Amino acid sequence: MADLLDGRTDGPRRLRELLAGRAPVVAPGAYDAMSALLVEQAGFPAVYMTGFGTAASLLGRPDVGLLTMIEMTGAARRIVSAVDVPVIADADDGYGNAVNVIRTVHEYEAAGVAAIHLEDQVAPKRCGHMDGKEVIPAATMVGKIEAAVAARRNPDFTIIARTDAHAVEGFDAAVARARRYREAGADVLFIEALRTEAEIEAAAGAFPDVPLLFNWAEGGRTPPLGLDRLTELGYRLVILPLTALLAATQAITAVLAGVRRVGTPEEAVACLPGLDDFFGTVGLPGVLALGERFDHG
Repeated sequence: MADLLDGRTDGPRRLRELLAGRAPVVAPGAYDAMSALLVEQAGFPAVYMTGFGTAASLLGRPDVGLLTMIEMTGAARRIVSAVDVPVIADADDGYGNAVNVIRTVHEYEAAGVAAIHLEDQVAPKRCGHMDGKEVIPAATMVGKIEAAVAARRNPDFTIIARTDAHAVEGFDAAVARARRYREAGADVLFIEALRTEAEIEAAAGAFPDVPLLFNWAEGGRTPPLGLDRLTELGYRLVILPLTALLAATQAITAVLAGVRRVGTPEEAVACLPGLDDFFGTVGLPGVLALGERFDHG
């Protein structure tokens, strides 16, 4: 849990160290500061700020490009402030052209995130596992990646290039795009919505010396693979964008259905954390201790 006095800015360096390790970095998705805090407290080494979940959390709407860059970086800043582990953030399509990407990189860096991923979709974008996606020309995306790399002030800030071309142009074209994005300076490659285990393996084989991201999305286009298999294939970063969001949705729906039926939460209380437990989760003792330290009244 991040201390209120903690101004640490070494997230990018620590993420680089994690990516250089032996095991893949597993980063569950967080849609707000509280879910990020729970990811950290569960023992994960990094947090993924999910655009899908952020859209649902802030707007109660689907991930179809409705959020602005300022809204996304604001969410990123709150998540970073809640945890000590590195935060990897969805930066959608960079919110415009290559010049916009420069500002996007600056704003995410200022928010304290360790990495962002940029995608090659036409705006307004869609969730990577929805139908109807379109992609910009590969050369245009190359320019965006080059702009992102040139714009970062911290050389450890990780640029992840995502391609959604598989759904539009096919697997081979997606691999070819990813190769161009790597040549443009991307640190990590993310080939979205692979359809079969054979494609997942082929993508890894095409980039044996390049860090690859695997998107483990429940109910999505990509088949679920175990961590052992992903490790064997050489994937370096595994994001779980939906897990916490879907779990929270199910739990809240079930509790509220019970309250609606009975009229109060009396049945739910036995399954809920106590108030003192929750105070511990959100760090109340530390906050009170700071008050005592600085309150000289």
